[in-house]
Amino acid sequence: MKTMPICVGAALAFLVLTGAVRAEVVEAQPNGFEVRHVAVVEAPAAVVWATLLQPSKWWSSDHTWSGSAANLSLAAASGGCFCERLPNGGSVLHMTTVHAVPNQKLVLTGGLGPLQSSGASGALTVQLAEAAGRTTVTFTYDVGGWFKGGLDKIAAPVDGVLGQQIAGLKRAAEVR
Repeated sequence: MKTMPICVGAALAFLVLTGAVRAEVVEAQPNGFEVRHVAVVEAPAAVVWATLLQPSKWWSSDHTWSGSAANLSLAAASGGCFCERLPNGGSVLHMTTVHAVPNQKLVLTGGLGPLQSSGASGALTVQLAEAAGRTTVTFTYDVGGWFKGGLDKIAAPVDGVLGQQIAGLKRAAEVR
């Protein structure tokens, strides 16, 4: 996976400071961390859910193994996967769906990016709460296990990457 460019980081900081997206490393220890992002999307939960299930519309190509978000798919049924097609018939299983309640909640387990090749794994919970035609989206990623050098060292970078993704989801869901 490529690192987040400085200009994207600056844009994310702007979004965080303006209240469009709230980000937080809730806790970071050598054996695990929790990061949380909250965004208010100007769209009903059904629209946000439909967009969530099309990661090619909102996930950054910079954070794919193939270099293109067009190769991503997400199946929101138990046992489904957040997967990526690679050239020459290859593939990546990023995470597995373990809980799906349409328009409300999606829980995926696994390791994103460099966590895939470590002894660490996590649960990414996406909560949707609609009120007055707007949807509050909360991404919470809880990670535990072994990672050379300690998981606390990568909590902030993982937080930054997830922040970029929720900001992309917000943008994509608001385009109607």
